[in-house]
Amino acid sequence: MSASAQTAPPSIDLFFETVHAFHRTAVLKAALELNLFTAIDEGAATVNALAAKCASSTRGIRILCDYLTVMGWLTKSGDSYQLSGEAATFASRKSPAYVGGAIEFLLSPTQMEAFAHLTEAVRKGGTAATKEGVVAPDHPVWVGFAKAMMPLMAFPAELFAELLSTGQPAKKILDIAAGHGIFGIAVARRSPEAEVTALDWENVLTVAQESAHSAGVANRYSKLVGSAFDVPYGSDYDLILLTNFLHHFDLETCEQLLKKVYAALKAGGRAAILDFVPNEDRISPAVPAQFSLMMLATTPSGDAYTYPQYQTILRKAGFSRTELHPLHPTFFSAIIAHK
Repeated sequence: MSASAQTAPPSIDLFFETVHAFHRTAVLKAALELNLFTAIDEGAATVNALAAKCASSTRGIRILCDYLTVMGWLTKSGDSYQLSGEAATFASRKSPAYVGGAIEFLLSPTQMEAFAHLTEAVRKGGTAATKEGVVAPDHPVWVGFAKAMMPLMAFPAELFAELLSTGQPAKKILDIAAGHGIFGIAVARRSPEAEVTALDWENVLTVAQESAHSAGVANRYSKLVGSAFDVPYGSDYDLILLTNFLHHFDLETCEQLLKKVYAALKAGGRAAILDFVPNEDRISPAVPAQFSLMMLATTPSGDAYTYPQYQTILRKAGFSRTELHPLHPTFFSAIIAHK
């Protein structure tokens, strides 16, 4: 039998699955908004019990639960539904790893509007939603980001802080575009002598300071208000954090910022980048590779950069050596650059 005869014929399934992918988004959003996963976790297993618990119709709950079962969020036995491992871990409010609140940012009007104009963004090579997208000065979206994304970043922050705790402890730390503040706070919690300066817009820093207070490090946590490109950093930092930030800008802009970072570090200091870092083929791993599309839709020139690209701009900025550390099992990587 020839190779062509053994090849399966093209299927229309991929077309319909892709066209209807927004159904899956809407289903998960509805389930989270109804606290459906939490209701099941609390013992409501049947359609009638869930309808009562979620203040919904039995017809609506049946259809929603069956779709969630097809998706893999639930399992079904007879007329009873149970949580899958992913649902129990990430979608029930009873779980310490609950991340459902992230939809407040990930599915916010700002994000959805940007993707509604994706065709134009592809033609243009950058966001078509607004002139500057989410990188506009003091954009209100970042307050929502800070509040919604904190639980999703908690585990990567701990892995990041653990990596940075090796070697000489950092005492003076600058957290650029701190957002919720959880990365700098995780570092501070590991070192009683560490003092963190969080740089961001005033309204965003309110969220970070609340996080520092909750973590018990508020007395070692100060703020620096303004744009990372304009505000003087000061000097002699042991460690400067750049988490989920550089991907918003083109490489030339990143290089200029990194020169400013380099100048603010003491001799032997480190710059620590956490980001989505795809392989050089730009199609793997899946999540970092796909992240470029979010930057296309929401920023004028952002991207997901490969490690060789980061090596180049860090070298041009003056750094002597760099290290790449995938933060398994998350989809983030850390890049440590030494002055």
